[in-house]
Amino acid sequence: MARILIIDDEELLCATLVRIIRSMGHHAAQALTLADGIERASTEPWDAVFLDVHLPDGNGLSALPRIQEGPAAPQVVILTGQGTLDGAELAVRNGAWDYLLKPPSRAQIELPIRRILEFRGQKAHPVVSPPFKRDRILGDSAVLCACLERAAQAAACETDVLITGETGTGKELVAQAIHENSSRSHKPFVVVDCAVLPETLIESILFGHEKGAFTGADRPRDGLIRQAHGGTLFLDEVGELSIANQKKFLRVLQEGRYRPLGAAREIESDFRLISATNRSLDQEVAQGSFRKDLLYRIAALSIEIPPLRERGRDIQNLALEAVKKVCSRRGIPVKGFYPEFLDALMRYAWPGNVRELLAAVEAAVTHAGGETVLHPIHLPVAVRVHLAQASLENRLTPPAPPPSYAGPMPSVTLSLCMEDAEKSYLQNLAVSTQGDIWEMQRISGLSRAQVYRLLKKHEIRLSPASES
Repeated sequence: MARILIIDDEELLCATLVRIIRSMGHHAAQALTLADGIERASTEPWDAVFLDVHLPDGNGLSALPRIQEGPAAPQVVILTGQGTLDGAELAVRNGAWDYLLKPPSRAQIELPIRRILEFRGQKAHPVVSPPFKRDRILGDSAVLCACLERAAQAAACETDVLITGETGTGKELVAQAIHENSSRSHKPFVVVDCAVLPETLIESILFGHEKGAFTGADRPRDGLIRQAHGGTLFLDEVGELSIANQKKFLRVLQEGRYRPLGAAREIESDFRLISATNRSLDQEVAQGSFRKDLLYRIAALSIEIPPLRERGRDIQNLALEAVKKVCSRRGIPVKGFYPEFLDALMRYAWPGNVRELLAAVEAAVTHAGGETVLHPIHLPVAVRVHLAQASLENRLTPPAPPPSYAGPMPSVTLSLCMEDAEKSYLQNLAVSTQGDIWEMQRISGLSRAQVYRLLKKHEIRLSPASES
């Protein structure tokens, strides 16, 4: 018997889905709000979750990663009454099993359930394969583990790979891990940063040249493609290549041969290609700045690295490891930190991703000097300014007035009314006490733990100073 959770505010639809699922012999439960759904998904084991997009207290798509991190790592089927192309793309990129428009037919409900259970059954008895070595890639969030699972699949084959992701997410680390876990691991891993290749020298750098091929070529030189022979060639920021050089490189991929500048004969090349970019190459193709045929060739297998802001549970582990490494490198005792320091790290969006986090931790260790414990004040000024502004914005924004249900009653549940009233009360309490937790406890009669739980539930943020 499978366990299936439905998170949707349409009670009639929920009742229909529950009836269908139970008729298939499975256990079904429902949650009418996103908060209740997240709580149940994070504390109970589910095989599958049917998740609505537009819920009274939030957007289901934004909660998708948190739901996937539940105890049993459930597969998620998105339900929406207002399907969009962007929504479908976001759902798929975040690992949703399917994206269904309301109202779904019985067949549209039953088929995904059967396929999900077959899929999970196969995963429960996987084919034994060598462990994927990932020493330099830290984290165990669901989105990162899914990404590394794709990387392990790539390492087991010779298919060309395209790695996408924002700047600083660790695309080169994943590329190197694929190489180190592949059959080519004993051969070179050659990195080509396309963003810094001089346009006038790119052919010489990639293909090499013979003596006298151009002014200043006083001796023959192997290009990077030759150096990668038998191993892996990593084209970082492949979207920076000009159209002319894209054409030349495409020929190398298609023919498996190239001619160094000034050479009389072509040379065979045998390398595995891994490319990376922080751009949308589909958009580049549409704009005419990237060749469609080259994209098809380099993106036979695609891996998207999740941004750090979607890997919340990994931030602490990355920070801890970074502190250890920085202190070890400098030959000083490992510094501790107060909970407020980690809380600041968790609340920041990290637009520069892992690279920015590591730099911020190193800066904090430097700023701390001889102090043995890290505080938020040790973080870079830019990070602290952003956190202070975000906190002030939240506190200066007047709370929304509670919804009025005078007159003919709309189809609103009692639980929703209570949720709205509770959130409005907490917002007013936070503003009137200027975020003083002790004062909030005194007025509300709640314990400190209850105040924090409710603030988190309703996503009400306080300034770092008030939370200490």
